[in-house]
Amino acid sequence: MFKATPNPPESDPTSSYSNLDPEKFHEATERALDYYLKPEQAKAKKAPSAGQFFTVVEGIDSESLLANLSENLASANAMISDLAFDLEGSRRHVALGIQQVIELSELLANRALDIADPR
Repeated sequence: MFKATPNPPESDPTSSYSNLDPEKFHEATERALDYYLKPEQAKAKKAPSAGQFFTVVEGIDSESLLANLSENLASANAMISDLAFDLEGSRRHVALGIQQVIELSELLANRALDIADPR
């Protein structure tokens, strides 16, 4: 079955925008783009010191912090272990001592993680 549909009225496509001021239209467009593409960043509670390169984002839960700490300690353990086997004498003993401190710290971090989120 064929149903006739009326065509839309013919009009100039720019006629609805012809009464807008181009400068105001540009400003409104910039505001809209800035709102969606450049959201305001949350203000830091305190300014970092001049020599500080890294910060931890506010509001991160303890479980995430402990999980990242545990992974960092595991990476440090692997690196110092690899280094210790390339060294000789007292330097090797120092590297193995550092490895032991890292392993103990990793055990403590994992235990704290178990307490924070027992699975």
